[in-house]
Amino acid sequence: MALCLGQVFSKDKTFRPRKRFEPGTQRFELYKKAQASLKSGLDLRKVVQLPEGENINDWIAVHVVDFFNRINLIYGTVSEFCTERTCPIMSGGLRYEYRWQDGHEYRRPTKLPALKYMNLLMDWIETNINNEDIFPTRVGVPFPKNFQQVCKKILSRLFRVFVHVYIHHFDSVCSMGAEAHINTCYKHYYYFISEFSLIEHSELEPLREMTEKICN
Repeated sequence: MALCLGQVFSKDKTFRPRKRFEPGTQRFELYKKAQASLKSGLDLRKVVQLPEGENINDWIAVHVVDFFNRINLIYGTVSEFCTERTCPIMSGGLRYEYRWQDGHEYRRPTKLPALKYMNLLMDWIETNINNEDIFPTRVGVPFPKNFQQVCKKILSRLFRVFVHVYIHHFDSVCSMGAEAHINTCYKHYYYFISEFSLIEHSELEPLREMTEKICN
């Protein structure tokens, strides 16, 4: 029997501390609205649509942070199996390899073990979403002009976590009874990025066949 969500995604499995929304803020209210829609059993294609009268950047910000939290939990469930020995390269099978570049410590695309890549990726995302100049939380402070571009890069890199987990660790996911929960998270993510054209189709190629089966 599959485990419940609380058992599968337990607190001690979280790969990173969860980013939370401040109660009383508009972002928090949007987050609650999005979560309520998810739990209502509505079609995920409808759940991701921008609510009438809401700001698209606020809606994107809420989802980027939520996907960051959820994908942290997903990777946390398999991170003990993702070692330098089992995954010496951050990849998605034999055809796809991801190299890390951040313009600072890693100025050129660098081949890394998957676990090291994941650590750097989550640090990088956390730095961005905690940066008030990129993800402003104060009322009246506008989003920067490059906000959606930053979000596209974050979401594109988070997709690579799905690629690695599905291709290299799905047996572990299934043994924990977590596949239904991860599939739902992936579908939610896929419908959202598709709704707002946030990732180039070429980036999604590694999971194209699986996506066609579970998202169409």
